Parts: sequence; structure tokens; C-alpha cells
Amino acid sequence: MRETKFIEQNKDKWQEFERVLGGQYQDPDKLNDLFVHITDDLSYSRTFYPNRSVRVYLNGLAQSIFFSIYKNKQSQFGRLTSFWTDELPRLTHEARVDFRLSFLIFLLSLLIGALSCAMDPDFVEVILGEQYVEMTMENIRSGDPMAVYKQKGALGMSVGITVNNLYVAFLTFVLGVFFSVGAIVMIVRNAIMVGAFQYFFIQEGLFWESFLTIWIHGTLEISAIIIAGAAGITMGRGLVFPGTYTRLQAFQRSARRGVKIMFGIAPIFILAGFIEGYLTRQTETPDIIRAVFILICLAFVLFYFVWYPKYKARVGYKAQWRETRLPPDKDQSLDLRIIYTSGELFSLVFVFLRKHFSTFALLSLVTSTLYTICLFAFSSAAPSELLFYRMGLFESVAMLDDLLTTKLMTFLPLLNGFLFGMLSYFVGQKILREEKTEDTLLKQSQGVTLVKSLLIGTTFGLLVGLNNWISILLFFFVGSIILLWMQVCQKERLSLVKGISRTFTLLGGGYWRGLALLTLLSLLGVTFMGLLDTGISWFFFQLLSWLVSFGQETMNEITVVSLTFLNIYFVHLIFIMLVAGFALEYYSLREITEAPFLKEQIKKVGQKQTIKGLEKE
Repeated sequence: MRETKFIEQNKDKWQEFERVLGGQYQDPDKLNDLFVHITDDLSYSRTFYPNRSVRVYLNGLAQSIFFSIYKNKQSQFGRLTSFWTDELPRLTHEARVDFRLSFLIFLLSLLIGALSCAMDPDFVEVILGEQYVEMTMENIRSGDPMAVYKQKGALGMSVGITVNNLYVAFLTFVLGVFFSVGAIVMIVRNAIMVGAFQYFFIQEGLFWESFLTIWIHGTLEISAIIIAGAAGITMGRGLVFPGTYTRLQAFQRSARRGVKIMFGIAPIFILAGFIEGYLTRQTETPDIIRAVFILICLAFVLFYFVWYPKYKARVGYKAQWRETRLPPDKDQSLDLRIIYTSGELFSLVFVFLRKHFSTFALLSLVTSTLYTICLFAFSSAAPSELLFYRMGLFESVAMLDDLLTTKLMTFLPLLNGFLFGMLSYFVGQKILREEKTEDTLLKQSQGVTLVKSLLIGTTFGLLVGLNNWISILLFFFVGSIILLWMQVCQKERLSLVKGISRTFTLLGGGYWRGLALLTLLSLLGVTFMGLLDTGISWFFFQLLSWLVSFGQETMNEITVVSLTFLNIYFVHLIFIMLVAGFALEYYSLREITEAPFLKEQIKKVGQKQTIKGLEKE
């Protein structure tokens, strides 16, 4: 073929490649298809036109795609550095309206708390609690008004405060899902507490001492709470103002931005907890040193979250901003033949759950109802004597001492494990319907599958039913193995013993993948469980007592039974979420370990080749 004819036949394709390569948003599939054609043309030109300019042109075109892929490839450390220097400041600048709103709401609420305390001396007891106020007054009389920061060991206090602050911040963020209103309520609540707390010391003539003690850690801690509120408002704004996106797509975009902002302030909470545990207790430190330290913390917050984002927006960012591609709202399907990361699996779990939500909600309703009936039916004690509930961080349920000596404590984990097995069986059946290949390995007797699910589910139920810190450790370090074991035994013709060996074969070096997925899903589940402790459920029962005339004793029994049902219902939904996650993880690990789909594709290489959609020989 003459060179001019060769160029005439292919110039449109080469120009299209240049347009795709130079576009802001590049379609990977389109780019891959065109790149294959470019390299084919390059090979042809090297053979027939080795000394012509067309070869040089095509060689440069092929190199451009290679360099565009690898020139900005970063190490893990480089990507982490880029997040702090580029991505987080960009997100902060784009959410600057939400940051201002969160700060103004906090400032106004703080003033309201202080003013309310000034107008009503009893207001501080309502906000801080009578016991805390009495303890602080006793410390003031003893000559050490800040003794509350010295009651525990430095390390234990640092860890406890950090965990509590992270929980409060995460709850503030998550409540933003209620159209940003929940995040605003949490900002107001925390600000009023701070305002009342600070004014309480002003009334006692201890402004300067309290200011230097409280704000030595509070500068970072309160700033992070305000930022968490801004992240919650950012997330909820996607629901309130979807713009040209669908409401779900807008929420997906805003939620991703909010999560990244929350990730950015986690180190601040850790640092604030360290300061409160180790430095705040040093009240004998000279005032000038404490004041300078507070100013340094304030300068850091103003620099990084106020000035630096504006500066970066003005001078430009190093990394090109690429908006996350959103999946279509309808007809989403799971491709179980490819490998997903833990983050992708986390998202796909909700794609799967949304498709089958009504089924799983009904299943959880049945299993939690059965559990609640068995719990109270097999005990001679009244519900309010058997369990009691109170609002607080993970204080939903507290067993009475006499319950610990009964057989009920052994029976309940077995029952819960049996119900876990039932739930895992139905989740597995739904997952199998997503399988697009005719893999006979995944087909077996449904009775055998159910029995295996029940046995492993019971094992998992006993694991989490120990109800102590050992149970928590076992859950995080062994839970991922048990959940994957459940999937292996469900989907392959193996005994329980051989299934364990197969599980470790699939895990290989992927144990940390499973641990990461388990942690992500568990944190989300714990957050939703924490919503039961926020007063939402208690407000519902208070409203019910206003609308329906029950005696106080009857209302107490209804409340205990209802809250038990709600807790178990959430636990079973969370378990369904975990099973779905590891069912999807099974397919990714199988592809990583054995690559059945890749081998199938390799066999097809060379069987069919196409040029512009037309099959060629």
C-alpha cells in the first residue's frame, strides 16, 4: 500500500485518538481501543515506511498515551502527600460556604449557651448535669478547679477522649444525611455546652485559668467539630440542592467530598486527645507558655483551613481534578468476574442491597421478631427487670446480674447464630443470581447449603455473643475469615473442614483486604447503631406516651421490648451487609488467586478480531 493511501485511510482514526487523549475526561475503554489500533498502525509503518515521517508521527502518538499514564504515577506516600497539599485544600475551598455556615452557627449557639447560663443559674446543671457541676464546685473549693483533667492516667484519658471525640464528630457528620439538619443540630448542641461550660467558670471568677486550661486542647478539638459539621452540611446539601444531577447522584458526590474532609480531620482529633491527656493537666505551666501554645494551634487552623485553600485556589493545583464517575441510577449490575478493591466492594454492597432491600428488610423483621419473642418468652422476669436502656455512647443495653447466671445467656447466642445462618443463606442465594457464568462448581443441594450456613452462622453468633473485649478482638481478627469461610462452603462442594483450608488458600496475601472491608462495614454499622443512642428513638417513645394513655409501668415494658427489637433488627441488617460484602469479596479473591475469567478470556484471544466492528479472518 502506498504511504499516501495508508495515511488517507487512517487519518480520521488518528485525529479521533488525539481528541480523546486531549480531552478533560477520558473514556478508558475508548482510549484502550484506539491505542490498540495506533500500535497496530505503528507496527505496519515500521515495516513498510521505516524512514518516513508517518512512522515518527505514530511513534510520538503512541508515546503520548504511555507518558500520560506513567508520568504522574505516584507512590503511596506521594498520593498521601498530595491529599494533604492539594486535594483537601481544594475540597475545603469548594465547601467554604458550608465552613462559614458551620462556624457562624457554632458561634451563635455558643453565645446563646453563655447568655442562657447568665440569665438562669440553673441552666448549667441542665446542660452539664447536676453531678458534674457539684464535682466541679468541690474542685473549686479544694483549690484545684481544673482537677477534672487529672482524674485518670494520661494514656487512658488520651485514648478515651480521642475515641469519644471521633465518635461525636462522625455522628455529627453522619446526621448530615438528614438534609444537613442533623449536622446543624449537633453543632448547636455542642456549642451550647461549650458556652455554658465556659460561662460557668466566668461566674466563679475563674475566666483566665479556665480559658488557658480548656482551650489549650479545645482550639483544635472545637475547630475539628466545626469542620465535621461543615462536612455533614456538605453531604446533606447534595440532597437539598441536587442541581442538574438526580438526587441520588448529587448525594453520592457530596457524600464522597464529606468523607474526604472527615478523613482529613482525624489526625487533628488524635492530636487534640493527646494534648488533653498529657498537657491540659499541667495547670502549673506558666500562663504565657499556655497562651502561646493556644495561639500556635489557632494559627495552624486559620492557616491550613482558611488561608491555604484560598492561596491554592489562586495559584492552582498540582494534580488535575478528576470528578468521580457516577454509576447510572437504574439497571446497575454486579460483574462478579473482575477484581474490586475494598473501597469498590464497599460501594457495591449498597448497589446489591438497594436491589434487594425489601427482601432483606422483611427477613430482618422476621428474625428480629423471633429473637425478641424468645428472649422474653423464656424468662420469668418482666422485660424491664431483664434489661434496661439508657442514652449514651454504646450504652443501649445493660444486662442485670441475675441474668448472667441463667441458661438464657448460652441460649441467646445460639439462637442468634442460627438466625445469622438463615440470613446468610438467603443473601447467598441472591448473590448467586448475579452470577453470569454457568459454573457448575457453584451449584449444589440447597439443603446442604442451608445446613452449612446454619453451622457457620452459629459459630459466628457464639463469637460475637461473648459480650466482652475478647469478643471484639476475635470479631475483627477472625470475623473476616469466618465470613469468607461461610461463602466458600456455600458456593463450593467442600466440607466444613476442607472449606477452612480453601478459605486460607483464597486469602493468601489478601487477609488485609478482608480486614479493611470488615472495618469499613463495621464502622458504618456501629454508626447507625449509635443513632439509637442520640435520642431519636427516645423521642419517638416520648411522643407515643403523649398520644396513647398508658401507665408508666406499662410504658416501661413497651419501651424495653421495642428497643430490644430495634437493636436486634439493626444487628441483623448489619450482618446482612457484612455477608453481602464478603460474598462479593469471594469472587474477587477467586479471580486474584485462580483467575478463571482471565483464563477464559485468554483462550478466546485470536479467535475473533474486528476492525471497526466488522469481523475479519
